[in-house]
Parts: sequence; C-alpha cells; structure tokens
Amino acid sequence: MGRVTVRRPVLRLSADGVHRRQDALAAEEPLELRVDGKALAVTMRTPGHDVELAHGFLLTEGVIGAAADVRTARYCDSVDSEGRNTYNVLDVALAPGVEPPDTGVERNFYTTSSCGVCGKAALDAVKLKTRFSPAGDDCRVSPETLATFPDLLRTRQRVFESTGGLHAAGIFTAAGELLVVREDVGRHNAVDKVTGWALLDGRIPLGGSVLMVSGRASFELVQKAAMAGIPVLAAVSAPSSLAAELADEQGITLIGFLRGTSMNVYTHSARITGS
Repeated sequence: MGRVTVRRPVLRLSADGVHRRQDALAAEEPLELRVDGKALAVTMRTPGHDVELAHGFLLTEGVIGAAADVRTARYCDSVDSEGRNTYNVLDVALAPGVEPPDTGVERNFYTTSSCGVCGKAALDAVKLKTRFSPAGDDCRVSPETLATFPDLLRTRQRVFESTGGLHAAGIFTAAGELLVVREDVGRHNAVDKVTGWALLDGRIPLGGSVLMVSGRASFELVQKAAMAGIPVLAAVSAPSSLAAELADEQGITLIGFLRGTSMNVYTHSARITGS
C-alpha cells in the first residue's frame, strides 16, 4: 500500500498479556495545492488520488465545472532531506479563459483532516452557489436499496481493514450500483476524491446519484454534494443542524443514521419511495 499506510511498533496490552508487534497506521501528510503557481490551500490527507482530490476541491469550491477547465495537474519539486520528491505539492494550471479562484477560496491556515472549512479567509465564502443545482432532480431511491449501501461501502474500504483509521465516501446510482469509493483521513478529502473522479470521468453533474459517507454529515459535505449536483446524501452517523438547513435550502435529500433497515430522513423525503 506504500505511503497509504505506515508501519510502527506498538505495545499491545490485553487480557492475554503484553505483546510487542508491528501495527499499520493510516498515512497523513500535507498536500499543498497551487493554482497557476500560486499557493491556494494546504490540506492534511492520505496520499493517493491527489489529482482527483485537486479536481474535486476546485469543483466544490466553484472554481471549475468540467475536466476541460484544467489544462494540467502536476507535482512540483518538493524534496525531503534525502533529495527525494515527496509528492506533496500539486500545481493545477487552469485552461485559458477559466477565472482563477478569488480570495474567498484561499485558506489563511492549513485545512486539518477533520475539518475542510477551518481557516477560510472569509466566512461568507463558505456558503457557495452551485452551477449544478440538485433541487429539480427527480430521482427516487428505495429504503431497501439504501440499506445495502453501508455494507457495500465497507467491503471496498481496503485500507480501513488494515488500519481502522480512514473515512470513506462512495457514489451510488439510485438503482444501487456502486460507481466509486475513495478513502482518506479527512472525510472532506474522501468526498473531493470521488467528485474529482466523477469530474474527470465526465459524470458531473451527478444527477440521479447518492453520496454515501462513512461518518457524520457536516455542513461542508452537503455543500460539496450541492456543488457536484448530487441529490441524495446519506451518512451512517448524524448530520449537524447546519447540514440539515443547507440540504433543505439546496433541495438535497439528507439521510442520517443509515444502519441496516433503519434511517432518519431529514429533508426532501419525497425522493425516498414509500415515504
């Protein structure tokens, strides 16, 4: 798994006694994202799928709307003490005519793996307007189909199985087909990776789809769903109050506590058949 996991010695204490062994930890490293050579943000992420992450981030921040809006994405020279490339600096060159991000997108400080909103230069920039509004999406999904999503997502969490320390995001069709799964120490990074995949695959806007996340549903995840045109967001844990407010405003069906055959539908329940 390379830099996705790191092996470290651990002292294991249990009823069976004391044991020393090697344990796998989820890798967490900074990624500096530059646009046309100018530093835009630093996020703590699990290395891998960085180009997808960059495309998803720029999509959900309203900078780009299609793969053609990006001319190139390449790693810059960022070396460690031994002169090896760390692959921790990615520069995205926008296509001619694409407006660069305004100052509202810039991050004064780094984005932690737990919060993608922290450090915004202007709080007003947090609430963005989407060019792919999901409000008019007439997709319908059954509770029986939704009930299969958490287990399907879990079976594709390859790194979680070895570390227990990663979030996951997956995009499903309303019929239940799993299109893509990505893992990351940051839930917002995992969502950026799947939306970035969709953008590079020509699937934006993601009409008729469900975004499934392994943790809670935060304000920012609802915002990212809205920016990608996703009409349904489901989480295995709770949503926040602001997440529910934004989902209601943006026309997104927000589902929390999706566990087995039970779930809470907080907004726009008409998309759930039988509701």
